[in-house]
Amino acid sequence: MIRHRRSLPLALLLLPVLCSCLLTPKTFDEEAWSLQVEEQDSAKLYAAHEKDGRFFNPWMVQDKGRFGQFLKWRLTRSTAYTDEEESYLPGFEPDLLQRLKNIPAEKDLLVWIGHATFLIRLSGSYWLTDPILSERALLPKRRTPPALSLGELGELDGPLTVVISHNHYDHLDKRTLEALPVHTRFIVPLGLGELVSSLHDGEVTEVDWWQEVRSGQTLVTGLPAQHWSRRIGQGHNRTLWASYMFESSTLKLYYGGDSGYFVGYREFGRKFGPVDYALLPTTAYQPRWFMHYPHMNVDEALRAFGDLQAHRFVPTQWGTFRLGDNPPGYPMLDLKRQINARQLDPAAFLLPDLGQILMLTPAGNPPP
Repeated sequence: MIRHRRSLPLALLLLPVLCSCLLTPKTFDEEAWSLQVEEQDSAKLYAAHEKDGRFFNPWMVQDKGRFGQFLKWRLTRSTAYTDEEESYLPGFEPDLLQRLKNIPAEKDLLVWIGHATFLIRLSGSYWLTDPILSERALLPKRRTPPALSLGELGELDGPLTVVISHNHYDHLDKRTLEALPVHTRFIVPLGLGELVSSLHDGEVTEVDWWQEVRSGQTLVTGLPAQHWSRRIGQGHNRTLWASYMFESSTLKLYYGGDSGYFVGYREFGRKFGPVDYALLPTTAYQPRWFMHYPHMNVDEALRAFGDLQAHRFVPTQWGTFRLGDNPPGYPMLDLKRQINARQLDPAAFLLPDLGQILMLTPAGNPPP
């Protein structure tokens, strides 16, 4: 009996051939991009940003054909990196939970758990940003362990509120949300409430850009970000993305989520500045021709830091997953080089190891 082999899609048959003759990397005009950003109208930060069930960035709509660009990226030769750039990773401080219990509850603090996940304590209440403690972000595998385990999350003392910036797998992780304490509260962008409620029984509040929510003694404002959303079961841009400003009685802390550089940072600085702490993304920004819209490079992150009128810079989303061409630790090496080259004040840049506890103080007071 003759068995007929199932036909494979032509693209799969041609993939080995395509991969054997990778495309030359595209050039990117940084000056033209910077001018385009400068032309953005800050008034559009307050404009309508949803149409026919899809959200968008009204100040600069993202180019179409993203999937075609993705395929071109995957078939393009990547940048070569040095051995140090390939291997550099953050340090790790163990026994975080025990160390936290030794610090008085009234002390404000910040701990980098990994990637975009930070544990923040303000006025005795805990906040957790974009929690992912799992081994993988859908496909990419962790290069460094989280400073807290899934089991330890339930041992945190005091109220806990989780803020989620958008629905990508490295920012919204199913296993982590299911492991959170029963008393956890959630603040999420528009459209994400149903998904989060399916994973956890805690109270969920959806926020639009510029909408305020108070939890305990802290006021949180959802703010624009230049990004996008998509997830299995949630179509392209069917849910909103956001950044957040935290305001306690003593300090202001900005969490940037995931974002490209845009006019919003100047507006946030004008409206909220000066900001005590700016947690800004430094991740997956190479190749620039593909990543420039949704991800800032280090130069742009430094510009955002200045726009926010911020006093202390904390880099986020480096050292955990390889999501672009650049290795996970590359952004930190890039940041250190630029601090040195520009002769910036090293005291303004807080570069914690995983699990390292940073005590938070208002601007003008030196960190303990």
